Amino acid sequence: MLLAFALAATAGAANAQSSLRDAFFGNRGETRKAPAPPIARYVAETGDAFILDRAAPQPLLKFENSSEVWVLSPQPAPRGDTIYKNELGEPVLRASKLGGMTLFTRERPGGDAAALMGKASSIQPPPFISVNALFQRLVQASARASRAAQHRVSFETVDDATPATSVLVADTATVTAEAFERMARDGGRGPLARVTRVLLAEGHKSGASLKGGDLTVTYAPGKGLSGRPSSKRIIKIVNK
Repeated sequence: MLLAFALAATAGAANAQSSLRDAFFGNRGETRKAPAPPIARYVAETGDAFILDRAAPQPLLKFENSSEVWVLSPQPAPRGDTIYKNELGEPVLRASKLGGMTLFTRERPGGDAAALMGKASSIQPPPFISVNALFQRLVQASARASRAAQHRVSFETVDDATPATSVLVADTATVTAEAFERMARDGGRGPLARVTRVLLAEGHKSGASLKGGDLTVTYAPGKGLSGRPSSKRIIKIVNK
């Protein structure tokens, strides 16, 4: 009887744990969930928290431990699912037609279930920022990049910023600094040793190029945040 009681208690605990897990992360199974808010906060099984903003035609994602806002491209997937890919064509999220969400990261390429936590505030950028705010963003980006590279890295604008381009210029600087910090965390300071200046230049399409000590990061006005390269693209250029 004691053995039977112990087995029953163990099974009950396992069922309770499974129920709690399903309530928090969903059971990847077949139950249809209520539609998620257009701007929502999620937490993955690994603890990664992020906001997904689908209120505009250009979906955006931002992790809570990062200043970068990722521009995503939704693409249809089998079984009626939707895959959201980044600028390099890498899958970032998979949304099932039943409401489940899976997050793909470098550490967990196979994906982790992400639980919907509720509504969140928009991460869409404002239409413009002041000249002083833009200057402060460039100073902050220079400080972050300099710490990562362990030498001074200046940030300069090649073209005069206008109210219409102010946000894009500022965000391009922020994303570039994010790229420097990510390379430093991953032990990639070697390539950063040759970069002494970041030039923010207006162009017809986003991109980056490295010549000598100058890293030129190009932004394309009128395309929203997709008008600047992501940190991953910048890292790819610096590592060449």
